[in-house]
This record gives sequence, structure tokens and C-alpha cells, in this order.
Amino acid sequence: MNMSEIVIAVVSLCVISAIIGIALSIAEKVFHVEVNEQEVAVREALPGSNCGGCGYAGCDALAKAIAEGSAPVTACPVGGKPVAEEIARIMGQEVGDMEKMVAYVRCNGTSDMKQVDYQYIGIESCAYAAKMPGSSPYACKYGCLGYGSCAKVCPERAIRIIDKKAVVDEALCIACGKCIKVCPHDLIELVPAASTHRVQCISLAKGKEVMNACKAGCIGCGLCAKNCPSDAIVMENNIARIDYSKCTHCGACAEKCPRKIIKVFE
Repeated sequence: MNMSEIVIAVVSLCVISAIIGIALSIAEKVFHVEVNEQEVAVREALPGSNCGGCGYAGCDALAKAIAEGSAPVTACPVGGKPVAEEIARIMGQEVGDMEKMVAYVRCNGTSDMKQVDYQYIGIESCAYAAKMPGSSPYACKYGCLGYGSCAKVCPERAIRIIDKKAVVDEALCIACGKCIKVCPHDLIELVPAASTHRVQCISLAKGKEVMNACKAGCIGCGLCAKNCPSDAIVMENNIARIDYSKCTHCGACAEKCPRKIIKVFE
């Protein structure tokens, strides 16, 4: 290779390099995505469990929502107050009052309380049992099936099956919501850990049918709502529901309930 060929090769390489550099510069400007530094910081503060307990698809989605202002700094139930305080610092906000939430199984249908319709023989999974005739082998078609699908997905092992019913150890519960998603009867909800009175039933059946199916079911009489001095209880589809923001923990509802299905928590 003579000198002229070497010069041509070097010049060509320089020209190609310049063209590539210009193209990359243009591409960077065209496809540039603004990085929200607050969103990045919030994402780093979140625990990264991607449980969905906050109502969003995962921690990335929640971080984006918090940074945009469409979700509160307290939205992560797993992180609790320490994470909320860190996110509040990042966002320049105040945390305010933050209530600890826990999972609660709205059923007290232990084996001695509920009537059996037929013997279920199959995979010990609530999802499979719920696909059987009537959605349950028990007379009550709304109660806990007792096969532990919720316990199997709990990352903290906060749920145990005791006497054919799921029971939550609230000291271990982090309110991630995974148990809520797998329960085929939608029995589990998040409630304030400080709530002292909770309804133990979710049956939509009417009084006589409930009494024939379970000794622990709500018959929809409404005495709890009628006797609540703070109007914290309403009857929805034959079942009592407590508005915890109004409840004063007076105990009138539990005292008046003829079926004793409003559980008192110390």
C-alpha cells in the first residue's frame, strides 16, 4: 500500500467517524427522554417488592404516579411510615397521619360453624375448589374455602389455616395485598390495624339461607347499623360494613348483633 492509499484510508475513516458522530448526536436529540430525577429517587426509596398492594402495576408505576402527583407519598403499604417519610422528603411534602393497615379475612366459618354440601376431593387449592359446583363444597358459597392459597403467596408467612379457615398474624402482615388477589371469594381486605370491631362475614345470602348454611353468618338484620351512634355502619346487599373513619370503637354494634359476627379486637 503506497502513501496515497494510506492517506485516502485515514481520511475516509475520519469522514465516516464524523458522519456517525453527527448521526448519534441527532438521534440523541430526537429520541431524548427527559429523566424525572424525583421519579428515580422515589423508585430507589421504594422496597422493590412489586406486590401491587398500592393499586399500581409495580414499584416503577407507583414511583411515576407519586412523582406526577397522582399518588400520595404514603401509597406504599409495604414500606410503611419509614418509606413514606423518605419519599415525602424527596417530594418536599409532609407525611401527615399514616395508619398501619393489615389484611383481614372477612369470615369466621370454621369447620364447626359451616355446613358441608359435598366432599371435595382434588388439588388443595382455593382456586380449584371454587370451580366446583356452587363455587364451594360448603353450603355457604361465599366463605373461606380453607385450602390456603392466600397462605402460600404470603411473603411474610403471616397467614395460617386454622380449623379450615385462614387467619392473619397481624404482627407479621405488611399489607402487600397478595392474599387479596388470590382469594377466589374476595374475602380478604385491608383494614386499619387499630380497628377494634370487624364484621366476620361477607355472605350476600338472605337471613334464612345464611342460618341454614353457617352458624357464624350475618343475617342482614341491621341492628348493628340502627344502634351505631356514629352512623359508622351501613347495610350493603344484606351484609354490614363498617366505615372505620367514623367508628368510635364504642362496641354497640358487637353488643347488639344477635349472631355475634362482629369480632372485637383488643
